[in-house]
Order: sequence, then structure tokens, then C-alpha cells
Amino acid sequence: MTITIAPNSAHPLTVSRLGYGTMRLTGPDIWGEPANRAEALEILKTAVASGVNFIDTADYYGEDVTNRLIAEALHPYPADLVICTKVGATRRPDKSWVPFNTPENLRASIDNNLRTLKQEQIQLVHLRLMGHGPVPLEEQLGAMFAMQQAGKILHVGLSNVTRAELETGLQLGPIATVENMYSYAQRTTVQLPHGANPGGEEVLDLCEQHGIPLIPFFSLVHGLPKAGNKLAEVARKHGVTEAQLNIAWLLHRSPMLLPIPGTSQLAHLQENLKAAAIQLSAEDMAFLG
Repeated sequence: MTITIAPNSAHPLTVSRLGYGTMRLTGPDIWGEPANRAEALEILKTAVASGVNFIDTADYYGEDVTNRLIAEALHPYPADLVICTKVGATRRPDKSWVPFNTPENLRASIDNNLRTLKQEQIQLVHLRLMGHGPVPLEEQLGAMFAMQQAGKILHVGLSNVTRAELETGLQLGPIATVENMYSYAQRTTVQLPHGANPGGEEVLDLCEQHGIPLIPFFSLVHGLPKAGNKLAEVARKHGVTEAQLNIAWLLHRSPMLLPIPGTSQLAHLQENLKAAAIQLSAEDMAFLG
């Protein structure tokens, strides 16, 4: 089960349709070193050894914690491994999330990611939108495409994007991927303490129309607490956990979805990977709605 990123470009990337998101490898509040560094490194090694070849990270996880863990665990990288990072945000000492989206900010972030990931070019970079403030989207994406032309970035994507913002982005240049919050129970925009998170359902049809993989994030964190009895019922039917069924639902919802469930526990990683083998029938999907 694979998906191709930027299939019509000169440099398409084909990856397995179950990736791994590294955010949970950090300390509390997505800040600082992991509680168990050895286990964090083992999770990354096990994921890749198990066939995962899409890893999602950001230099503001930690800060720089997940990038350094990836490099320590996996460098020199396997030829088929795609590492996707994000720019457009940063963290303050009080652990708040703030925009970091001027062209100068974005260039500094890319250079930092290149350094910490030990790469000469990043295969996929998402511009994470956190409210444009004084920096128009056109200016932000212009800086990203300029770095793509300079060879620092292979493909440009958007994250935390509304439908209108995606439509604008598509007019400005080639958008390879979109990364939005999406799960069985959380499909549309949700307000969180650090701002609004647009939902995957709101852009999925547009992604499908343009052949753009949609990468759901936070699917387990926000999807399970309010998923309801239907998810639990189908999970019991298949003899799996609700977390596994949530991943399976995403994989069946559309062939353009590339889930990246994250965890800080090796046992949970192995459970998540097994979700790729769950076969949901048309009746299951209709029942889940």
C-alpha cells in the first residue's frame, strides 16, 4: 500500500501509506528531551526496519529534539526514506507557539533543519500556517518556492491550511502535500489553545482532485476520546483496539490519505503498524459513516 508525492514532477517520491510522526518523542508539552531516550531511538529504528519510509518532524519539536533523534538513529539515511519537516512556527521559552513566517525566518528555519537533519536537501517541507499576521501567504510561499529553486527543498507542502488558503496556494505554485488535523471523530476545524486547526475533511476533495496526498496529524490524540460507540463496536468485531481502527478508517477513507500516528512507546508503535493489515468492508465503512 503506497502513495506517490508529486507524481507529475521530475522527482516523485513513493512511500508506504503508513508513516510515523515524531512529535510525541519529545518531553511534556512537546518540549525538551524524551523521558526515555533509548526507547525513542529504538522506535525510530524499528519503524524504518518495519517498512515505514515517511517520517514527519519539525525543528520546533523540542526544540530541535526530534530532528537530532532522527539523525542519531537513522543517519546515514536509507535511500527510500522521506523525511518531512515543517517551518512557519517557533516556540517561546514559555512553551507557547508563535508564527515564524517572514522570508528571513523561513530561510533560517530551513538552514537549521538542514543542519540538524544532516541533509543537503530536504525532500518535503510543509509551510505551517498560524495566522499570517503581517506576512501575506503569497510572501511566505514565495520564499518557499525560492528555496525550492535554490535546491534546498525538493517539494513544498502546506500544513494547518483552510480550503481558501489551499486554493490560493495552488495558484501560486506546485503544492505537493497537505498536512491537517483529521481523524474519525475530528474531521473539521477545531479551536485549540494555540489557535484554530482546520480539518482534513474540509480539503480532502480538493486534494483528491489535484492528486495531493493529505497527511492527517493528531489523529489518535483527538480522535479517540469522542469517537463513540460505533468505532468501539467495529473494533470489537475485528479484534483490534480503537486506536488501530482509527488508523484503518483513515487508510480506507481515501487512497490519498497518508496517516502518521505517533507514539513514545515501542509497544504502541508495533500496534499502530498492524493497523495497515485491517480490512474494513464497505458495510463497515458505511456503518462508521
